[in-house]
Amino acid sequence: MAGSRRRRRRGRARLPQQGAEPSPPAETALSSREVNTVERTSKNACPASASTSLPLSGPHVCADLLDSLLQEILLHEIIALFDSFHDFLAFIGTCRSWRAAVSTFPSVHTFSFPPLHFKPDGPYVRPHSGPIKPILLSDCKWQLSDPSKKNSSLACSVPKNSPNKMRYLGCSYGYLIFSYEVHCLLVDVYTGRKVRPPKLPRNNDLGYFCGIGILTAPLISPNSRLLLFSRDSMFEWQVGKNFWSEHTLDLDDELIYQIVFFKGDIFVVDAVLRLHTIHLTPQFRMQKIAIKKEFVPMNSWLVVCGDMLLMIEQDFSSGRLGGSSDAFFRIFRLNFSVEPAKWVKLDKLDNYALFVSLDRRNPTFCCMSPERWGGKSNCIYFARLSEDPDETWTAVEFGQPVPDSAVRSMFFYDISLSLDCGVLSSLWVFPSLVYGSG
Repeated sequence: MAGSRRRRRRGRARLPQQGAEPSPPAETALSSREVNTVERTSKNACPASASTSLPLSGPHVCADLLDSLLQEILLHEIIALFDSFHDFLAFIGTCRSWRAAVSTFPSVHTFSFPPLHFKPDGPYVRPHSGPIKPILLSDCKWQLSDPSKKNSSLACSVPKNSPNKMRYLGCSYGYLIFSYEVHCLLVDVYTGRKVRPPKLPRNNDLGYFCGIGILTAPLISPNSRLLLFSRDSMFEWQVGKNFWSEHTLDLDDELIYQIVFFKGDIFVVDAVLRLHTIHLTPQFRMQKIAIKKEFVPMNSWLVVCGDMLLMIEQDFSSGRLGGSSDAFFRIFRLNFSVEPAKWVKLDKLDNYALFVSLDRRNPTFCCMSPERWGGKSNCIYFARLSEDPDETWTAVEFGQPVPDSAVRSMFFYDISLSLDCGVLSSLWVFPSLVYGSG
């Protein structure tokens, strides 16, 4: 009994102190055991730094540069073997050079450990269940849990002294994005750290039935920008500047529903399922992608998976009994090698699992070799698909019927409906420190 009590105590969440400055990311974890591990290892000398301690001069220069390069390659190979976010925390808490290696890792999409699950506290609220009202940030709390460590979680909330009324515009690079009238706020989902961009132009038309936001790079990146899209305009803030730039959108008054980054380009999907690319330099430019029309997606989500741009599409087939219909998912890969581009149907996901939330303002991810952390390949992990209070996420095997309760929930996120900026729903997220901590 004593042993079981100790195990339960280790898995309890530590609630961040309200009003206090958030702890350094490397010292924050999903359980007290991992915090202690990080703190102990951070006091030790860096195992990988011994070979680079000699001064770079004379005949040692080439040898030391080679050692440094081999060290970085080795660290990247270690990062690729992580099975959980907890492994990642222990790694970056070891020393500075190990932590710096994360920022040079090729892409977050190549991690083999799953994103964290973000679950808002309180009862389940579906979009358009009542009048669209601003979110009260004083009541905004959530739980972060790791699919690979199901007995641990972290309780978080918006820090004090934040604007109280806000509308939700999305999540990007580990930050929740809010706006209300001329105010904008970014909140780190893991540490609670907040960032206040300069005031937006008045009459920006963000909120109520339209508005989606995304960062173009981690906030610590020198060229990071925050992009907010209304029905007619895109507002651009380069991090560190004290002003916004406004660009007119040529979308025939249609809303943007999803934004992804693929091979260095920004891809946006509008309400009539047209795909566009946006370029910010040397000047703002928006271009529609020509795609061969062979079918019309009913309800779809884009996911970047390695070097593939995938589309998950909800479809229905006639059942064998009583003429009922079964919902299932089809997956397509966009083939850019032909003109016009073409959606090519996939028969399976092979060694990948996809992570999706119903709200398209939230990020999507793919994970390689999910069996390593207890997951399953050829599956789509949806962040909460029903009103069941005990549900966190649902794994739907590719090609298998979707549960009826999930189908009902998806109707409220249909692309034909307007966005509800007064609802913060369950989602998947990698904390900001995963993208490099400088």
